[in-house]
Amino acid sequence: MAHVRIVRESPLPAAEAWRRLTDWERHGDVVPLTHVTVTTPPPTAAGTVFVARTRIGCRLGFDDPMEVVAWQPPRHCRLVKRGRFVTGWAEFDVRALGPGRTRVEWREEIRVRGVPASLDPVLAAAGRLMFSRAMKGLLRDGS
Repeated sequence: MAHVRIVRESPLPAAEAWRRLTDWERHGDVVPLTHVTVTTPPPTAAGTVFVARTRIGCRLGFDDPMEVVAWQPPRHCRLVKRGRFVTGWAEFDVRALGPGRTRVEWREEIRVRGVPASLDPVLAAAGRLMFSRAMKGLLRDGS
């Protein structure tokens, strides 16, 4: 599995950083070529399921279904990736560091069907780049 870990500080209050990270549909706004649909009724809790659909053109694409398996707002969320193409898990941890400072950690372990384990370092580097940009977009002021 490819391992990804990203840690950032944000000037947002912890509760707002949490709200933005767990607004699943907004992930589609910051992950290229991806649209996210929540398939269970609100509010988000353990058992919530959503699907990130990544598509290139009309025919090439895949679904990345995920289920929330740990939900401890506004501090910790764990997702399990339940797709046929992408499996693994993702976690968010949000910690208030003081007035105007919040630490956000995003961790993932990803396996992509058909990609040999020898390419895990390449997959991890691509994941770090993509998820760093996603985190930056989700936490950007004015969102």
